[in-house]
Amino acid sequence: MKEVILMSIDLRLLAYSAFLCILLWVPYILLAIKTFGLFTMVGYPVPSYDGLPQWGQRLYRAHMNLVENLAPFAALVIVAHITGAANETTALGARLFFWGRLGQIVLHTAGIPFGRTLMFAIGWAGNLLIFSQIIGY
Repeated sequence: MKEVILMSIDLRLLAYSAFLCILLWVPYILLAIKTFGLFTMVGYPVPSYDGLPQWGQRLYRAHMNLVENLAPFAALVIVAHITGAANETTALGARLFFWGRLGQIVLHTAGIPFGRTLMFAIGWAGNLLIFSQIIGY
């Protein structure tokens, strides 16, 4: 019989965030193939994404922003888990990070400047919540 391993909310949302990150490149790469052609995209050097429609450029930047923010989130969730600091507050922080990042991606791609900034700040606040529990506040 297969053993069932239950994950904390924090770890599950870390996994979902990583999954989002590993899939997010697909739409703008398909757009780049449509725009520049397959042989151009598999050759060297790969063209700049500046030639893509605006939404494709914004999606690329949103993906890069998630890549930059996923590592600190992962480190915080893993440290909280290993040290036993994970609790309802870290779960809330993980929820804020995940939903904030998802909202940031959607609003950034749609070109909504203040909304994307608000969503970024929500995700950032989630990281701060997790950190506060690790250091004991």
